[in-house]
This record gives sequence, structure tokens and C-alpha cells, in this order.
Amino acid sequence: MLKMNKLNKSQKGFTLIEILIVIGIIAVLATIVIIAINPARQFAQARDTQRVSNANTILNAVGQKLADCKGDFGATTTECTSSPACPDLVTGPATICAGASCPGGTIINFACLTPTYIPSQLPVDPSSGTWVDATNYNTGYTIAQDATSKRITIDAPQAEITDPISVTR
Repeated sequence: MLKMNKLNKSQKGFTLIEILIVIGIIAVLATIVIIAINPARQFAQARDTQRVSNANTILNAVGQKLADCKGDFGATTTECTSSPACPDLVTGPATICAGASCPGGTIINFACLTPTYIPSQLPVDPSSGTWVDATNYNTGYTIAQDATSKRITIDAPQAEITDPISVTR
């Protein structure tokens, strides 16, 4: 009878080694899950995807304007009656902005693309776009036209993971 009680007592509960092994396994699995999910990287990838989409939207609008005006982006409304007047494209990189607050130089006002080619407003970089108000803002994107090939490139200089993001046509 005495042997039976000792046997039953030794089978109850876990040993310290067993508990430490289980805690170690859980810690390793939790580390793997946190690294795999990595929310900061997921948000950065989402912002970069938005930048690619925005660059394509701007480039498509520029392409449609060029098609409507027979290759002359800066055509006036008398030269191209189906499209609003836009500034000429530049060969060097220029920042794209919208509204009356766009200074001259290497900044181009592309408000002319709305609402004809882009429905509401020019797309704005998720991190670096700056707003004065709803009609005056810097998009955070740049545009350049190659002098010889006439190819147009939209860049997202604030890309986080895929650096730089650049779309050319």
C-alpha cells in the first residue's frame, strides 16, 4: 500500500525541465511568426505598391493627353480643342504638383490632367506628398522626358523597399 502512494505522487505534474522545454519551443515559434508577419515591412510594401499604381496612373494620363494632342503635351486649347492646356514636358527631372501654389523651375503644374484624364485629383505619394489645400499640393513624384527617345519616366523617389520606383513609356 505504501508503494502505491509513492507511484501516484510521482506521476502528477510536470518537471521543471519539461516546462522549460515547452517555453523554449513557444518562444522560438513566436519569433518565427513575428519575423514572418513583420507588420512594418508589410506596410512599407503596401506603400510601394501604391506608388507604382500612382506612377502608372500619372503616366497613363500623360500618354492619353499626348495621344489626344498628336504628341504635343503643351498644346494650347486652340491647337488641341479636345484637351485642356498643359505645360511643356522637360528633359530633366521635374517635381509634379497641382494648383496655383506651384513655383516655377523644376516643378510642373499637372492640374491640367484633372478631371479630363484623372477623375478627381493627381495621385499623391503616401509618405512624402505635401498638401497646402485640396487644390494645391506637391505629389511627391517626378517626371522626365528623354531628349532623344522622347520616352517619359515617372519616378517615386521616396520608395521604401523597391528603391527607386520608376515607370517609363
